[in-house]
Amino acid sequence: METGSKEPLVSVVIPTYNREGMVGQAIDSVLCQDFSDFELIVVDDGSTDKTPDLLRSYGERIRIIRQPNRGVSAARNAGIRAAAGSLIALLDSDDEWLPGKLKTQIEFFKSHPEALICQTEEIWIRNGQRVNPKKRHKKPSGWIFTPSLELCLVSPSAVMMRGELFDRVGFFDEDLPACEDYDLWLRVSCRYPVYLIDESLIIKRGGHADQLSKMSALDRYRIEGLVKILGRRALPQDLQEAAINVLQRKCKIYMAGCLKRGRFAEASRYENLLEAYPE
Repeated sequence: METGSKEPLVSVVIPTYNREGMVGQAIDSVLCQDFSDFELIVVDDGSTDKTPDLLRSYGERIRIIRQPNRGVSAARNAGIRAAAGSLIALLDSDDEWLPGKLKTQIEFFKSHPEALICQTEEIWIRNGQRVNPKKRHKKPSGWIFTPSLELCLVSPSAVMMRGELFDRVGFFDEDLPACEDYDLWLRVSCRYPVYLIDESLIIKRGGHADQLSKMSALDRYRIEGLVKILGRRALPQDLQEAAINVLQRKCKIYMAGCLKRGRFAEASRYENLLEAYPE
């Protein structure tokens, strides 16, 4: 990692909260990259374990931002806003990169100056065992908005973006406790292509208790993202119709679950959404 006064080409942002047993592995995977023109910003989102001590042990090799616990979106946003690089890469503190990740994406941007965002393929590890993603998790490349409506097809740890992208589409929604990435990538992919480098350059770990994707009723937050994107009234007709169709399906399923569990007031909200966005 270059440590001079020159601004780095890439800013890497790792948000973390109470992950003293994992964040070191993520940090080390960045520091071991075969590309050195980067800064590494670790945002400690109010950890109460020994994470602060671990981070301090890295000395000047990383920049540390410490803030009160406000969630992963606020932590990512703080790191992005502090970034000095023209390119920004994200890494979740439970994932890690393979050594060629940064270099490969830098070369992609050099050969595709029009691109604003790209991601790589990934290796999935669940409870210490490698697993194969299901067919519905297959990452497309280019104009991915429609296939991304059902579930998130962009991994934060796999992306690299030009910093200007956030000026155009906004930051992570700090009011969403989950599916904040789904929400952001919809705002991105309805306007710009998201390119895929068909090479597995990250290790995505899952199965641990504090993993956000293990939260129940994730479609509730995906519905919020769909309502937001539709509320902007800026989608082309075909994309709007596709978004409404998925919103209708998700609302019907979630509403049925609410009714089954006697949550009638909550169910009425989704009934109102069905009426507000007819097929």
